[in-house]
This record gives sequence, structure tokens and C-alpha cells, in this order.
Amino acid sequence: MPAPLSRRALIRGISAAAVAATLAGGLAACGGDSEAATTTDSSGSVTIGRFSNGAAKEATLKVSEVKSISAEVPEAIRKRGTLVIGSGSLPSGSAPLGYVGDDQKTLTGAEPDLARLVAAVLGLKTENKRFTWENLFVGIDSGKVDAGFSNITDTEERKQKYDFASYRQDNLGFEKLKSNSWKFDGTYQSLAGKTVSVGAGTNQERLLLEWQKKLKAEGKNLTVKYFQDSNSTYLALNSGKIDAYLGPNPSLSYHVTQTAKSPSPTAIAGTYSGAGETLQGLIAATVKKDSGLVKPLADAINYLIENGQYAKWLESWNLANEAVTKSEINPPGLPLTNS
Repeated sequence: MPAPLSRRALIRGISAAAVAATLAGGLAACGGDSEAATTTDSSGSVTIGRFSNGAAKEATLKVSEVKSISAEVPEAIRKRGTLVIGSGSLPSGSAPLGYVGDDQKTLTGAEPDLARLVAAVLGLKTENKRFTWENLFVGIDSGKVDAGFSNITDTEERKQKYDFASYRQDNLGFEKLKSNSWKFDGTYQSLAGKTVSVGAGTNQERLLLEWQKKLKAEGKNLTVKYFQDSNSTYLALNSGKIDAYLGPNPSLSYHVTQTAKSPSPTAIAGTYSGAGETLQGLIAATVKKDSGLVKPLADAINYLIENGQYAKWLESWNLANEAVTKSEINPPGLPLTNS
């Protein structure tokens, strides 16, 4: 059994695993800036899911500036008229979160689409800047980026330097064949007798091995299998050698869309917080601490939640199972313990 992972390693395991699920023809490995993105397609509307290569259902949503919220934006950003969005999607990107679209030039994905919706509420255009994961935070620190929208997990360690406005649950998922009636009910007991694949050295592996140990103590069996790559994993799933694959929910949800019309369509059997049993992990818009931007971002997200655009955004990208009911400013994050 692998040695226990540190909290820092676990956090990176969640985020890195999601980013590692690359899409062919993704982001170029060089460069850091992308072309400025258009925030509105016509007066008061934003089109999401463009150039998604089948990962999303394109939809045009009505979103106009809300003066009471845009007035909260720091003056320098309001005068500039643009919200600079950071994406840690170099070198290759990850569907459905952030990647180059099928037009071979436009940064698309759930994260940049939400940033565009938020910017519309704030009366701003968006400009996307792409970085490697580590350099995204350097961009925020230096002021080159106003806000990171890049599957960033809210953690107590990060809150020492950054402010967060939450917008999505940070979940792991179980992918199964659609023909399989099994459901994961959120408890380890529902895994009894199952064979599940997982990536070695990840947060999800740690959770799965903990559940395996508990089931063994109860005289029950959970078989854990490892494969070298995703192709081998899905061959095992299709052939019935495994019952499910445990991985980052966004990547698995994307794969579900890609198999929908195949002879072996898959489905999500259930999700589980990437932070474990006692805390719901959260993904959040990330800004430099005390920049004055976190409140208008949270208010804009809450406006989208209350008026329905948020639900349509999640539905478009097949991520409805990661919905939150409210954007919170600096909610409890993954603890410093063992970090």
C-alpha cells in the first residue's frame, strides 16, 4: 500500500488529476496570453459552449450589467473595462474545464464561460491569460491577472494569500457503464463486492484504500485495480473487468458526453467530496488578498444563481452535479493540518 499522502499532495492530486485529462489538439505549450475573448454576443447576451468539440450544449443566455454590483468593482478595473482572467491550462488543457476549442484558437470550457458570465454582470469584457498551473498563482500575485477561474480548490493555506468566491463543488465521481444499475450512495458500504479502478498516488486513491480497509474490517471485499492509462481503464470498464472508475468528476462527466452515442455509453454513478467525509470541497474564483474584487465576484455569481443562468451554465457543460446554492466569500477550505 502506498505511503499516506500529505495534505498538500492531496490538494494537488485533485487539481492535477483534473488537468491531466487532456484533449487532443489542446492548448499550445508555448506562450502565456490568449486573444481577448468577447464577453457578449449581442446586447445583453452571452453564448456559452462554443467550439466545445461536443463537451457542451451551446446556449445563448441573457445577461446584462447589474449597476449595483458593477459599482463594487475596484475603480482601476472599471476604468480599464476588462477583467483579466487567469487559466492554469498550459500546456495541454483539460476538457471540460479549459482548452482550445475545435476552431483551433478560442479558449473554451466551463471555467472561461463562467468568467464571461460574471464579467457581463460586472459590465466588463474578459481577457484570458493562460499559464502553467504554478505560474497562474504568480500571475495573480504580480497583478497580471485579476482573477483565476481555473478549477482552484479553496484551502486554508491558500487563504493566507488569496480571497475566494466559491462557485462549484470540488467532487470526485464514479463512472460506470450506463447499463449498470449500481449507484454510489455516498457511503463506503455501497462499494462492497465491487471492483473499482483508480489512479495511483491521487487523492481519490487514498479515499478508496481507506474504504477498502473499512470494508475488510467488516468482512467485505472491495477490489482496487490500476491501469497505465485511461484507454486501458475504459477497455476494462467496457469489458466488465471493473465496475467503475473513480476520478475527478469534471473529467469523467466530459467522458460521459463523448460516449453518449457509442455502443458502450457511460454514466456517473455518484459523487463524493474531494475534501473527504467531513468537508465539502469547493472550487472558487481566486483573487489577490484584499484586492477589493472578491465581493463583486461573489455578488455576480449569486446574481447568476438567483436568475437561472448559473444552472444553465452547469447543464450546458454536464456539471449539474457540482452545483452550489450560494457563492461564499472565503468559506471553510481544506485545512492546514498535514499540509
